[in-house]
Amino acid sequence: MSSPTANWEKVGDRFYRKVKLYDAVFDQDLELENYLVTGAPYGGAIALYRDEGKLHNYRGTQTAKASIDIYSCSGKLIRRINWDKGSIRGLGWSEDERLLVITEDGTVRSYYDLQGDFTQFSLGFGAEEHKVKACRFWPSGFVAILSNNHLVAVTYHGEPRPKLLAAPPGDEVHSWAVIPPAYTLSRSVEVLVAIGQTIYVVDSSEAEDRVLPNGPFKHISVSPNGLYVTLYTEDGMVWVITSDFQNKIGEYESKAKTPPKDVQWCGNDAVMLAWEDEVHLIGPNGASLKYYFDGWVHLLPDVDGVRLITNDVSEFLQKVPDCTERVFKLGSTSPASVLLDAVDQLEKKSPKADENVRLIRSNLPDAVGTCVQAAGYEFDVHWQKQLLKAASFGKSILDFYSSDDFVDICEAIRILNAVRDYKIGLPMSYDQYRRLTSEKLVQRLINRHEYLLAIRISNYLRLPVNKIHVHWASEKVRNSTEDEDTICNTVVSKLNGKPGISFEVIARAAYDEGRSHLATQLLNHETRAGKQVPLLLSMEEDEIALDKALESGDTDLVFFVLLQLKKKLPLASFFRPVTNRPVATALVESSARDQDQELLKDLYYQDDRRLDGANLLFSEALDQTVPQTKIDKLKLAVKLLGDSKDSTSVLYSRSYIEAQALIRVQASLDHDLDAHYTGLSLNETILRLIKTGYGKRAAKLQSDFKVPEKTWWWLRLRGLVAKRDWGEIEEVSKQRRSPIGWEAFYNEVLGAGNQKLAAVFVPKCTGLSAQERSEMFVKCGMIGKAGEELVKVKDLNGLEELRGKARAGEAAEIERMIAQFRSRR
Repeated sequence: MSSPTANWEKVGDRFYRKVKLYDAVFDQDLELENYLVTGAPYGGAIALYRDEGKLHNYRGTQTAKASIDIYSCSGKLIRRINWDKGSIRGLGWSEDERLLVITEDGTVRSYYDLQGDFTQFSLGFGAEEHKVKACRFWPSGFVAILSNNHLVAVTYHGEPRPKLLAAPPGDEVHSWAVIPPAYTLSRSVEVLVAIGQTIYVVDSSEAEDRVLPNGPFKHISVSPNGLYVTLYTEDGMVWVITSDFQNKIGEYESKAKTPPKDVQWCGNDAVMLAWEDEVHLIGPNGASLKYYFDGWVHLLPDVDGVRLITNDVSEFLQKVPDCTERVFKLGSTSPASVLLDAVDQLEKKSPKADENVRLIRSNLPDAVGTCVQAAGYEFDVHWQKQLLKAASFGKSILDFYSSDDFVDICEAIRILNAVRDYKIGLPMSYDQYRRLTSEKLVQRLINRHEYLLAIRISNYLRLPVNKIHVHWASEKVRNSTEDEDTICNTVVSKLNGKPGISFEVIARAAYDEGRSHLATQLLNHETRAGKQVPLLLSMEEDEIALDKALESGDTDLVFFVLLQLKKKLPLASFFRPVTNRPVATALVESSARDQDQELLKDLYYQDDRRLDGANLLFSEALDQTVPQTKIDKLKLAVKLLGDSKDSTSVLYSRSYIEAQALIRVQASLDHDLDAHYTGLSLNETILRLIKTGYGKRAAKLQSDFKVPEKTWWWLRLRGLVAKRDWGEIEEVSKQRRSPIGWEAFYNEVLGAGNQKLAAVFVPKCTGLSAQERSEMFVKCGMIGKAGEELVKVKDLNGLEELRGKARAGEAAEIERMIAQFRSRR
């Protein structure tokens, strides 16, 4: 086994290592020098697009077609996106592995799943007119520079809102770079633009000249943490300064006659210059190191290093982590290094192992922690095992040691080794894995259709797997060539009973592929009606959507379906599914009654509910203020019921005709009597006429409208009492009979305070008992009359009770009646 320091090189006082990731990455026929190459952060995918400014060897019509090829770092082709949308001026990646493509006319496509699906938007701000010249990217956004030097920024591609920055001078731009918003004081993107001999710092409000000497600057590169800036001058000098342009950190003379094709940062501590087959690594204080390659090399920067891509090999260059340096550095006497040596001695069964442990006994916890940490940063499986053995040996000696870090590192190493396999091609470092998070790593595996590994990692880390199953099923329904029934059975049998499965997402994928029948079948297995219904509506399965909403019992969901149907269907088509479903009909009716009475009329007409429609017209007539409008509404109601033979409808029709007549009479009364009768009922109209002294008019209304005799007598009685027309009431008392009885007269008159007239009606109440008539006389204050009634029925007890109620003069009369009654006995 080779030494862990075999690939280390010293740059100044720091060590850097170049880790070989994969061999035989690309086909030798692929001319990498003729391609734009860009890599996603955290060891992600690589996108290749043929450089339109370079000549290519002709290899047939198929290869002549433009395409964007997406590879893994191991050279496995993930997707080929055919391209015919114009010249590409920007090709970059976001931190969630979205491929961003910006064309010359300012069109931006965001490919979000490595499989060719995309969203699109336009930059605007004159991009179509002036054309995009180039783009610079950071993990969440990008800036495009137009041919007129205007800068358009998109700070978050997930919700793109292009923004025009301040305009720098219109002279030639030699180079430019961006400082992401997270690393600026203003928290908005800043653009460094090299124009003429100086650099301008451009933000949303101004373009500030930093007045730098020694320009023009052919390359500008910003460190990953945004603190430092590298400038490459025309005479081959490299300057490293702070991003606020206040301090110069170092400089380096490349002695190259031609400027490098690329300048990138390797982490935050070193700068890399790349020519065709030569790379210079510049460390602190101007220290440097040179690497040579057999072919063209591309630099793909990442947060903690740089990937070096050639046809033959994929390598990762980074600063050796401090913990790794302490363990493996030649001649190191750190506790971690001694502990690792102790394990080696232990395997050889040498007593020196015990001596080593005794030497570092006081520092053993620190040694264990360093070995654990160094194991995470190792790419070589052998040295991962050795370091973990050392940590395990050390912690077994300690009395108290928390194994949480050890367990976490073991989990991380197991996952990293799995995704670094050439079949997967995700060679991320431990730092990259921590920044990316396990959830996003699983999403990357899903996008690559590595479902089995994604499930195993999710189960290992106790993460939910429902999203993986749903994505697999969605791809199955999109791409399978089997018949739809077989696909449905396969998907359902695999996913049935698994928690958190959304069949609605799978059904939507099927529908988007034009497989409506399959989508409907899959939706039958979706348990949440709220998920089923919107998709069914978009699939034009209106009746099924309505049935699902009704079955759910959720009235809000039913209203949602009904509202959507009403918006997109003609009324006749809308009512067809509604009228066959009583619950839906009731909901439409209740809603329309308050909000849309025209819709309610149409519903009644469509459902042939003439009586309900007529009643609706009648209620509208009641709300009208103009008599003629009331009459017109009632005429429509009568017309609606005209052909009906139903007895109830006939009765209602007659009542509407009478209502018209009443409205006409009331309008006439309003005019003749200068009073307000319109809007009153027939009984109220008659009562008001009697009260106001128009008895003859009231009697005519009673005759014309055939008001029942009892109703007429009641109205007449109450009107006369209200008018206090005691004379007329006395005349009425002379009649032999009353349809409403005489007790009603007694009660109404007595209630109005006329005891004398009320007493006139007591003898006429022949249907009452003597005791009841006696009580009526008592209420009228006629004790003597009350006693006479009791004498007639020989009620001695009643007389004695009455005596207690009598006053002095009346009491003697009652005594006389009692004495007379007793003498007869």
